[in-house]
Amino acid sequence: MQIYAIADLHLSLTSEKPMDVFGEAWRGHAEKLDRNWRERVQEDDLVLIPGDISWAMQLSAALPDLSFIGNLPGKKILLKGNHDYWWSAIGRVRASLPAGMRALQNDSIVEGDVGICGSRGWLCPGSNNFSAEDQKIYLRELDRLSLSLNSLPTVSTKIAMLHFPPFLDRDRGSGFTERLEQAGVDIVIYGHLHGEANRYAFEGERNGIVYHCVAADKLDFSPKLIYG
Repeated sequence: MQIYAIADLHLSLTSEKPMDVFGEAWRGHAEKLDRNWRERVQEDDLVLIPGDISWAMQLSAALPDLSFIGNLPGKKILLKGNHDYWWSAIGRVRASLPAGMRALQNDSIVEGDVGICGSRGWLCPGSNNFSAEDQKIYLRELDRLSLSLNSLPTVSTKIAMLHFPPFLDRDRGSGFTERLEQAGVDIVIYGHLHGEANRYAFEGERNGIVYHCVAADKLDFSPKLIYG
């Protein structure tokens, strides 16, 4: 089994949401994603999707986008992003997912000897215009990440999914990076960054953890191999 990752699919198959307004790279992005995914991923592989999956506002409206993902090769694990407004009660989400797709929320999933955990995350203290409300959400997301980390059994490799970057940059960590390091996480994937912001995304090793930015436009809509 190989493990791939890609975030920020921003699908809107049944609504008028032209993504090319965000740049030429997004023109026909669902078709590019379909083609690239099928070229790389095999049925026995696993793909991690850390957030911003569908533009839908309601779960029922997200079903065509989820079906599109479900029809692609491989097993999938989904995590909620800041634009996944359709993601309602976790029980309803899990009951609506196609076969081979699972949703991660305050818990963990084990595949073979690999444990997958994570949380949406949030802006980190020191971010521009970081507010008192941001601080509340940040602390709540720290608690949710701890719940997920603490649910992991003993495994040989730990992978954490976050939607937001868990740091300001390579030299400035956060409560997220502290907890990831304390838990002995091996690999962290994140997305959320687009366009010019992708140029400044940190990737590589930091304090024993390998970080990957897997925002779809950064990857040219091709899932990135992160394990195996």
